[in-house]
Formats: sequence, structure tokens, C-alpha cells
Amino acid sequence: MKTKMNKVIKVLILSDLTLVGGLGFVSPIFAIFLTERIKGGSVETVGYVSAIYWIIIALTVIPFGRYLDKNHGEKDDFWFIVIGNILAALAVLGYLFSSVIWHIYIFHILYAFGMSMNISAYGAIFTRHIDKGKEALSWSTRAALIGTGTGITGALGGIIAARFGFETLFVGIFFIVLLSALFPFAIYKKIYSRDKQTIHIPTVKI
Repeated sequence: MKTKMNKVIKVLILSDLTLVGGLGFVSPIFAIFLTERIKGGSVETVGYVSAIYWIIIALTVIPFGRYLDKNHGEKDDFWFIVIGNILAALAVLGYLFSSVIWHIYIFHILYAFGMSMNISAYGAIFTRHIDKGKEALSWSTRAALIGTGTGITGALGGIIAARFGFETLFVGIFFIVLLSALFPFAIYKKIYSRDKQTIHIPTVKI
């Protein structure tokens, strides 16, 4: 049995760690940003923004999954991850230019679409490339690293916002999340051709 995880799993974990960790910078202080910096923002609208995210995810993740199942192979899964992460990065950058609450709603819809694309495709490639006998270890390693990364970035997000402002924070998050869309290109040549069988196991991200 191999003692190390293969390159595909390592790169996928690194990509997801960068994505979720980057978004973790803003999660704890997003409500503060919404109520203090956005016209029409309130505790009530914070709930609406959260509802928009989960409703969009619920409405799109199954159709996306069905589409990926019909188009066998990993090329489409690969591009769903890349494009989804880019949309999430653009949504975060969009918050920087928002001034009223409907701007936030629009960018959060874009954010939800991006994350839904990632969710639909990520688990498929990850599961398909796990080394036999290391399924639990691979998923557990991913969960541990992402949990640690998100906890650290959550604490740093508040510090950065307080000392340097939301503008600096959002620009930094944009580049970090954008980086998560670039990592998969390191395994592009290892992605299967269209005639391979696919397995899709969604991994929900907040």
C-alpha cells in the first residue's frame, strides 16, 4: 500500500483549502460589513443573503450534477471547478464595489452559482482518484486541513478588516480564491478522457 496520497488528491485538497480558507476571511465579519457599509443592510437582510445562497445551491446543484453525469469524463468536472472558483472570486470582488443591498444580492447569487458548480464537480474527481484503501484518510485529511485553515483565516479576517479596512480584505480574498482556480491546472494532464465512468459525490461548502 502506498504511504503517500497521489498528486491529484494533494492538488485538489490544496485548491479547496485555498478556496474555503480564502472565503473564511470574510465569513465571520460579513454581517458587520453588510450592516455598516451597505445602504439598506440590516440584521434582517443578513438572513436574506444567507437564504439566497442556500436556495440557489439547492436549485442548481442537482441539475449541474445531472449534466456532469450525462457528459462522461472529467474534462467537464475540471472546468466546473475552475469556472466555479473564478465566479466565487469575482463575487467577493464585487462586494467591494457594492453600495446598496441589491448589489449584494446580485453578487451573492453569482457566488452561489460558482460554489454550486464547484460542489457538483469536486467530489467526483476527488473520489475517483483516491488511492484504494485510503478513502477515509483522504477525506479526513481534507476536512482537517480545511477546518484548520478556515479557523485561522476567520480570526485573521477580523484583524485585517479592523486594521486595514474591508477594501484591503476583499482584494486579498479575491486573489486567494482566484489562486484556487489555478491549482487544478497542475493536474490537467491527469484528468480522464470523456469515455471514463464518473461518480459524483457532492461536498457541501459554506
